[in-house]
Amino acid sequence: MNRAAPGAPPRHFSMLREFRLADFFTLGNAACGVGAVLLAMLYMASQSRVHFFLAAALAPAAFVMDVLDGRIARARHEHSPLGRELDSLSDVISFGMAPAALGFAAGLQGGWDAAILIYFVCCGVSRLARFNVTAEQLTGATGKVSYFEGTPIPTSVVLTGLLALAAWQGHLGDALWGGSVELGPWELHPLALLYALSGSLMISKTLRIPKL
Repeated sequence: MNRAAPGAPPRHFSMLREFRLADFFTLGNAACGVGAVLLAMLYMASQSRVHFFLAAALAPAAFVMDVLDGRIARARHEHSPLGRELDSLSDVISFGMAPAALGFAAGLQGGWDAAILIYFVCCGVSRLARFNVTAEQLTGATGKVSYFEGTPIPTSVVLTGLLALAAWQGHLGDALWGGSVELGPWELHPLALLYALSGSLMISKTLRIPKL
Protein backbone atom coordinates (compact mmCIF):
# COMPACT_ATOMS: atom_id res chain seq x y z
CA MET A 1 0.00 0.00 0.00
CA ASN A 2 1.50 3.36 -1.02
CA ARG A 3 1.72 5.96 1.68
CA ALA A 4 2.47 9.65 1.37
CA ALA A 5 5.82 10.83 2.72
CA PRO A 6 5.69 12.10 6.30
CA GLY A 7 4.60 15.72 6.35
CA ALA A 8 3.49 15.66 2.71
CA PRO A 9 -0.06 16.86 1.98
CA PRO A 10 -2.53 14.08 1.11
CA ARG A 11 -2.90 13.32 -2.58
CA HIS A 12 -5.80 15.24 -4.05
CA PHE A 13 -8.50 13.02 -5.55
CA SER A 14 -9.21 14.24 -9.06
CA MET A 15 -12.56 12.85 -10.10
CA LEU A 16 -12.13 13.63 -13.79
CA ARG A 17 -8.69 11.98 -13.94
CA GLU A 18 -10.12 8.88 -12.22
CA PHE A 19 -12.90 8.49 -14.80
CA ARG A 20 -12.56 5.61 -17.25
CA LEU A 21 -14.41 5.10 -20.53
CA ALA A 22 -16.90 2.73 -18.87
CA ASP A 23 -17.76 5.38 -16.28
CA PHE A 24 -19.14 7.70 -18.95
CA PHE A 25 -21.56 4.97 -20.02
CA THR A 26 -22.52 4.57 -16.37
CA LEU A 27 -23.28 8.28 -16.21
CA GLY A 28 -25.33 7.82 -19.38
CA ASN A 29 -27.35 5.27 -17.44
CA ALA A 30 -27.95 7.83 -14.67
CA ALA A 31 -28.88 10.51 -17.22
CA CYS A 32 -31.52 8.20 -18.71
CA GLY A 33 -32.97 7.61 -15.26
CA VAL A 34 -33.16 11.31 -14.42
CA GLY A 35 -34.72 12.00 -17.82
CA ALA A 36 -37.35 9.33 -17.17
CA VAL A 37 -38.28 10.89 -13.82
CA LEU A 38 -38.56 14.37 -15.36
CA LEU A 39 -40.65 13.08 -18.26
CA ALA A 40 -42.96 11.25 -15.85
CA MET A 41 -43.48 14.54 -14.02
CA LEU A 42 -44.06 16.30 -17.34
CA TYR A 43 -46.67 13.70 -18.28
CA MET A 44 -48.58 14.42 -15.07
CA ALA A 45 -48.69 18.09 -16.03
CA SER A 46 -49.42 17.66 -19.74
CA GLN A 47 -51.28 14.32 -19.85
CA SER A 48 -49.59 13.78 -23.22
CA ARG A 49 -48.88 10.10 -23.72
CA VAL A 50 -45.88 11.06 -25.84
CA HIS A 51 -44.16 12.17 -22.65
CA PHE A 52 -45.13 8.91 -20.95
CA PHE A 53 -43.77 6.80 -23.82
CA LEU A 54 -40.52 8.79 -23.87
CA ALA A 55 -40.10 8.21 -20.14
CA ALA A 56 -40.72 4.49 -20.59
CA ALA A 57 -38.31 4.33 -23.55
CA LEU A 58 -35.47 5.64 -21.40
CA ALA A 59 -35.63 2.46 -19.27
CA PRO A 60 -34.28 0.13 -21.99
CA ALA A 61 -31.83 2.88 -22.98
CA ALA A 62 -30.52 2.89 -19.40
CA PHE A 63 -30.35 -0.91 -19.49
CA VAL A 64 -28.21 -0.80 -22.64
CA MET A 65 -25.88 1.71 -20.99
CA ASP A 66 -25.67 -0.51 -17.92
CA VAL A 67 -24.72 -3.55 -20.00
CA LEU A 68 -22.17 -1.62 -22.05
CA ASP A 69 -20.37 -0.11 -19.07
CA GLY A 70 -19.78 -3.57 -17.62
CA ARG A 71 -18.55 -5.03 -20.89
CA ILE A 72 -16.26 -2.09 -21.57
CA ALA A 73 -14.80 -2.24 -18.05
CA ARG A 74 -14.08 -5.96 -18.44
CA ALA A 75 -12.63 -5.60 -21.92
CA ARG A 76 -10.33 -2.77 -20.87
CA HIS A 77 -9.59 -4.18 -17.38
CA GLU A 78 -10.66 -0.89 -15.84
CA HIS A 79 -12.53 -1.94 -12.70
CA SER A 80 -12.34 0.59 -9.89
CA PRO A 81 -14.10 1.43 -6.60
CA LEU A 82 -15.29 4.68 -8.19
CA GLY A 83 -16.84 2.78 -11.09
CA ARG A 84 -18.62 0.36 -8.75
CA GLU A 85 -20.13 3.20 -6.72
CA LEU A 86 -21.16 5.07 -9.85
CA ASP A 87 -22.85 1.94 -11.15
CA SER A 88 -24.88 1.39 -7.98
CA LEU A 89 -25.94 5.03 -7.69
CA SER A 90 -26.95 5.14 -11.34
CA ASP A 91 -28.95 1.92 -11.01
CA VAL A 92 -30.87 3.34 -8.04
CA ILE A 93 -32.02 6.23 -10.23
CA SER A 94 -32.74 4.36 -13.47
CA PHE A 95 -34.12 1.07 -12.13
CA GLY A 96 -35.42 2.16 -8.75
CA MET A 97 -36.66 5.73 -8.68
CA ALA A 98 -37.58 6.04 -12.37
CA PRO A 99 -39.93 3.00 -12.47
CA ALA A 100 -41.53 4.20 -9.22
CA ALA A 101 -42.06 7.69 -10.64
CA LEU A 102 -43.53 6.23 -13.83
CA GLY A 103 -45.86 4.01 -11.80
CA PHE A 104 -47.05 7.01 -9.79
CA ALA A 105 -47.61 9.00 -12.97
CA ALA A 106 -49.53 6.07 -14.48
CA GLY A 107 -52.05 6.21 -11.65
CA LEU A 108 -50.59 4.33 -8.68
CA GLN A 109 -51.41 7.24 -6.40
CA GLY A 110 -53.36 5.63 -3.57
CA GLY A 111 -51.95 5.54 -0.06
CA TRP A 112 -51.09 1.84 -0.26
CA ASP A 113 -49.66 2.37 -3.74
CA ALA A 114 -47.30 5.04 -2.44
CA ALA A 115 -46.20 2.79 0.43
CA ILE A 116 -45.47 -0.04 -2.01
CA LEU A 117 -43.53 2.24 -4.35
CA ILE A 118 -41.41 3.43 -1.41
CA TYR A 119 -40.87 -0.20 -0.38
CA PHE A 120 -39.82 -1.04 -3.94
CA VAL A 121 -37.19 1.70 -4.07
CA CYS A 122 -35.89 0.82 -0.59
CA CYS A 123 -35.54 -2.81 -1.68
CA GLY A 124 -33.55 -1.72 -4.71
CA VAL A 125 -31.23 0.43 -2.58
CA SER A 126 -30.77 -2.40 -0.07
CA ARG A 127 -30.09 -4.95 -2.80
CA LEU A 128 -27.36 -2.81 -4.34
CA ALA A 129 -25.78 -2.08 -0.97
CA ARG A 130 -25.75 -5.80 -0.14
CA PHE A 131 -24.12 -6.61 -3.46
CA ASN A 132 -21.38 -4.03 -2.92
CA VAL A 133 -20.66 -5.44 0.53
CA THR A 134 -20.76 -9.13 -0.42
CA ALA A 135 -19.29 -8.99 -3.95
CA GLU A 136 -15.94 -10.37 -2.79
CA GLN A 137 -17.65 -13.24 -0.95
CA LEU A 138 -19.63 -14.16 -4.08
CA THR A 139 -16.55 -14.19 -6.28
CA GLY A 140 -15.78 -17.63 -7.69
CA ALA A 141 -12.51 -19.21 -8.80
CA THR A 142 -12.55 -17.10 -11.96
CA GLY A 143 -12.29 -13.92 -9.91
CA LYS A 144 -15.76 -12.83 -11.03
CA VAL A 145 -19.09 -12.83 -9.26
CA SER A 146 -20.70 -16.11 -10.33
CA TYR A 147 -24.30 -15.42 -9.26
CA PHE A 148 -26.64 -12.76 -7.93
CA GLU A 149 -28.45 -13.07 -4.61
CA GLY A 150 -31.95 -11.93 -5.49
CA THR A 151 -32.96 -10.52 -8.85
CA PRO A 152 -30.73 -7.74 -10.22
CA ILE A 153 -32.36 -4.31 -10.00
CA PRO A 154 -32.33 -3.78 -13.82
CA THR A 155 -35.09 -6.42 -14.03
CA SER A 156 -37.45 -3.56 -13.14
CA VAL A 157 -37.46 -2.68 -16.86
CA VAL A 158 -40.19 -5.33 -17.07
CA LEU A 159 -42.42 -3.11 -14.92
CA THR A 160 -41.70 -0.16 -17.18
CA GLY A 161 -42.54 -2.26 -20.21
CA LEU A 162 -45.89 -3.25 -18.69
CA LEU A 163 -46.72 0.38 -17.98
CA ALA A 164 -45.82 1.31 -21.55
CA LEU A 165 -48.19 -1.42 -22.79
CA ALA A 166 -50.92 -0.14 -20.49
CA ALA A 167 -50.41 3.37 -21.87
CA TRP A 168 -50.55 2.04 -25.44
CA GLN A 169 -53.92 0.45 -24.68
CA GLY A 170 -55.21 3.55 -22.91
CA HIS A 171 -55.18 2.00 -19.45
CA LEU A 172 -53.76 4.81 -17.35
CA GLY A 173 -55.23 6.77 -14.46
CA ASP A 174 -58.75 5.63 -13.58
CA ALA A 175 -58.60 2.99 -16.35
CA LEU A 176 -55.49 1.30 -14.92
CA TRP A 177 -55.47 -2.50 -15.18
CA GLY A 178 -57.08 -4.16 -12.16
CA GLY A 179 -58.94 -1.08 -11.02
CA SER A 180 -58.66 -0.09 -7.38
CA VAL A 181 -59.95 -1.19 -3.99
CA GLU A 182 -60.43 0.62 -0.70
CA LEU A 183 -58.49 -1.00 2.13
CA GLY A 184 -59.03 0.81 5.39
CA PRO A 185 -58.11 4.47 5.08
CA TRP A 186 -56.26 4.14 1.78
CA GLU A 187 -56.76 3.10 -1.82
CA LEU A 188 -54.85 0.25 -3.43
CA HIS A 189 -54.41 -0.51 -7.12
CA PRO A 190 -53.69 -4.26 -7.43
CA LEU A 191 -51.17 -3.47 -10.17
CA ALA A 192 -48.94 -1.98 -7.46
CA LEU A 193 -48.46 -5.49 -6.06
CA LEU A 194 -46.14 -6.19 -8.99
CA TYR A 195 -43.81 -3.58 -7.51
CA ALA A 196 -44.03 -5.29 -4.13
CA LEU A 197 -43.17 -8.63 -5.78
CA SER A 198 -40.26 -7.14 -7.73
CA GLY A 199 -38.83 -5.50 -4.61
CA SER A 200 -39.17 -8.67 -2.56
CA LEU A 201 -37.39 -10.73 -5.21
CA MET A 202 -34.52 -8.23 -5.22
CA ILE A 203 -33.79 -8.70 -1.52
CA SER A 204 -34.34 -12.46 -1.50
CA LYS A 205 -31.46 -14.32 0.15
CA THR A 206 -32.38 -17.77 -1.18
CA LEU A 207 -32.98 -16.83 -4.81
CA ARG A 208 -29.72 -17.19 -6.77
CA ILE A 209 -29.49 -15.96 -10.35
CA PRO A 210 -26.44 -17.15 -12.34
CA LYS A 211 -24.45 -14.23 -13.73
CA LEU A 212 -23.89 -14.68 -17.46
